[in-house]
Amino acid sequence: MAETTAATEYIAVIHSNEEIAFMLKYCDFESKQLLHYNNGVELASAWENQKLNIVAIISQSEILAPSGIALAEALRKKGLPSVPFFLISNQLNSNLRKLALNAGIVDVFKQPVKPHKLQARVNFLAKYWSEIKSPVHEKTNATYTVPLGKRIFDLFFSGMALLFLSPVFLLIYILVRLESKGPAFYYSLRVGTGYQVFKFYKFRSMYVNADKRLKDLKHLNQYSNGSTEAPAPVTEETAIFLCNDCLKAGKCQFPVYADKNSWCEKDYSKNKKSAAGSAFFKLKNDPRITKVGNFIRNTSIDELPQLWNVFIGDMSIVGNRPLPIYEAEKLTTDKYALRFNAPAGITGLWQVEKRGKGEMSEEERLMLDNVYAQNHSLKNDLRLIFKTIPALLQKENV
Repeated sequence: MAETTAATEYIAVIHSNEEIAFMLKYCDFESKQLLHYNNGVELASAWENQKLNIVAIISQSEILAPSGIALAEALRKKGLPSVPFFLISNQLNSNLRKLALNAGIVDVFKQPVKPHKLQARVNFLAKYWSEIKSPVHEKTNATYTVPLGKRIFDLFFSGMALLFLSPVFLLIYILVRLESKGPAFYYSLRVGTGYQVFKFYKFRSMYVNADKRLKDLKHLNQYSNGSTEAPAPVTEETAIFLCNDCLKAGKCQFPVYADKNSWCEKDYSKNKKSAAGSAFFKLKNDPRITKVGNFIRNTSIDELPQLWNVFIGDMSIVGNRPLPIYEAEKLTTDKYALRFNAPAGITGLWQVEKRGKGEMSEEERLMLDNVYAQNHSLKNDLRLIFKTIPALLQKENV
């Protein structure tokens, strides 16, 4: 091992195979040098005895293996300096990633690793780690508590609405179940107050096997209009209906769930604007939408189950609209994070401002969300409700 000095910045690499070691060798970590160790014991011993200036750790390990989150915890218990800890793993899913992040791992890369992404992430976090760990940033994530008066109003309003609308709930429930197999309700994951994720309920308006039905819809492909060229064959891979955002991620970013089934919620809203679809399909009068589903979407009845979200405390009647996870994760800067320091709601300020003004840009909506977060009160909420009674349960297009 090369001679070390206290002034030199080091990246500790643990248990790397030849492929990873070769990849790391050709990454540009600026002036930082790599130190390789067989396990965490070797790292901890060298770190303590040689007083190394280690600024990051990269461990090739599964998340639950000894060199994964267990090692990160062991280093903390030994009182060694806090540095960004990265994992390179073969197995990775949303649950494992959440477990790793909760345990203090700053990022997990699934093999094969793209060198430029690892390089950029390591260099950035190593450079700004002290600022990122500063207590100043912790204050911005203070938990928001709904005022008692607002919570009492939400309980009363949603409880009375659920009671009086119960015949409508029962009727829609029966109609949805009669027309197609599957549950009458579904949920999608939304991000609300304080970046808390919750289940956002609606009436089901699509067939449960909506994505699979694409294989039977080739004759509706608008791309083949006026062309003698046969459309590209639809395979199991291309049959998945993905919008441009989802194609970039390689999977649906807007899934909805009902029991053990899931499908994409965003594709319908894209089709409705007649500008979307996917790389393979544009569908008019999408047959994956049930007849009852088309009616409850056009009348916004599919939104009624959100009253249950209000009743159990996930949302309020008035607040900033909760966002899909994929959209919320883009809004973590100080400019936009303020919107999450307010109640998530069915209707809010930008819905009122939008009426009579046509389309509103995303930037305008986000700024109005911030304005609401800074000025909301029960009195202002009542004022907004009176302005939006005709469209209180309106379509989600955020």
